[in-house]
Amino acid sequence: MTDTTSAAPIFLIGYRGTGKSTVARHLAERLEYDWMDSDEEIERRAGKSIAAIFSKEGEAAFRNWEGRVVAELASLRRTVVALGGGAVLRQANRIAIRAAGPIVWLTAPVDAIIARLAADPATPGRRPNLTKTGGRQEIEALLAERTPLYRECATLVVNTDGKTCAQVADEIATNL
Repeated sequence: MTDTTSAAPIFLIGYRGTGKSTVARHLAERLEYDWMDSDEEIERRAGKSIAAIFSKEGEAAFRNWEGRVVAELASLRRTVVALGGGAVLRQANRIAIRAAGPIVWLTAPVDAIIARLAADPATPGRRPNLTKTGGRQEIEALLAERTPLYRECATLVVNTDGKTCAQVADEIATNL
């Protein structure tokens, strides 16, 4: 089990739909930490949804918001931080989180991600397509692009498929 007395933040990374936000809540409760979701923090600060930022300002503007938020979240203590799926795209974000604390990469098979996104009522309004194709093609293409970056950052990899959020949180707490 991790020595939580150091109070370093714990970052959850991975593709959308792998359970980062939900697992963050469970893990924080288990460790008696606070938790934050970087996408929710961006939306709060911007005063609009991620989909609206993408639509009105473009992905570059969203990534700028994300960079500022990630830098601030990296300075927190006793906090589990669920990062957006693309937070690892910017080198500055990867450097900041690696310097701050352990990084857990949550994974799931493509079919599980598709099913989870389809079942989440927030997906259409909050999670914009990131490519023209959307769906399976988008997921497979972005996973191919991001997997090396997730791997580069991760201090622990946890497959969430077929597990409850509590089971994933227990696995993380036991193996950090």
